[in-house]
Amino acid sequence: MKIKKKLSLTSYCYLLPCMLVFAVFLFYPFVKTVYLSLFKTNKYGQAKLFVGLENYTDLLTSASFQNSLKVTMIYVVIVVLGSMFLGLVTAVLCNKAFPGIRVFSTAYALPMAIASSSAAMIFKIMLNPSIGIVNKLLGTNINWFNDPKTALICVAVLTAWLNSGINFLYFSAGLGNIDESIYERASVDGANGIQKFFSLTLPGLSPIMFYTLVVNIIQAFQSFGQIKILTEGGPSESTNVIVYSIYRNAFFNYRFGTAAAQSVILFFIIMLITLVMFKMEKKGVNY
Repeated sequence: MKIKKKLSLTSYCYLLPCMLVFAVFLFYPFVKTVYLSLFKTNKYGQAKLFVGLENYTDLLTSASFQNSLKVTMIYVVIVVLGSMFLGLVTAVLCNKAFPGIRVFSTAYALPMAIASSSAAMIFKIMLNPSIGIVNKLLGTNINWFNDPKTALICVAVLTAWLNSGINFLYFSAGLGNIDESIYERASVDGANGIQKFFSLTLPGLSPIMFYTLVVNIIQAFQSFGQIKILTEGGPSESTNVIVYSIYRNAFFNYRFGTAAAQSVILFFIIMLITLVMFKMEKKGVNY
């Protein structure tokens, strides 16, 4: 009995450094954020006046915040669907051995190694209304980032491409774990390529697709750098996603209490979506 208690105590001692890191960099900031969300603060972020849930009620009745929620949801849908589609298509294309496969695989995985700020600057030049190559090729004169109809789509497409690199690696690993013999048996039964893809490949990829979906949703909600560089939330708040709204409230308007309340709301939105997805996992994932 004493030996078991000693082993248990030793195990907790090994976990202690990890828990200390979590406490300093995760638990304490989260608790401090919740605390600040209940106060009005000064420009230095110090809590001065306790207002309870007033910051939350002001946000939920604010037209600007409601617009941020709408913009964020549209942005997340475009980014997640676009990045997963690109990652899946490129992984399927590179699943067969052919000359130059390593070159193509490197090119498809490359976006994960590019900083969002660097990609945003290149994208900004490409879509420049006067010197950009996109307008030159299309023969148009669209001001992509200053038009509310196109700004959000442009930023979302860039983010989807940036996230497609890691998705390519995830899906490539998943395809490598599917037994080739099931494709051979399907061929003997007369199945064509499309039937194999939807009946064998997608079900075989369902675990990695579920994981990738969760990761991509969380990453999409946290997008900031490209929005800061390309649009700064404009024009007319058409790209003012929640993360950028938090940044603007905290460091431009010095409303740290409101920004903290937005952070807490964002946390609960992501947590709720994640919990719902894990609840649905049992119905749509085949292990």
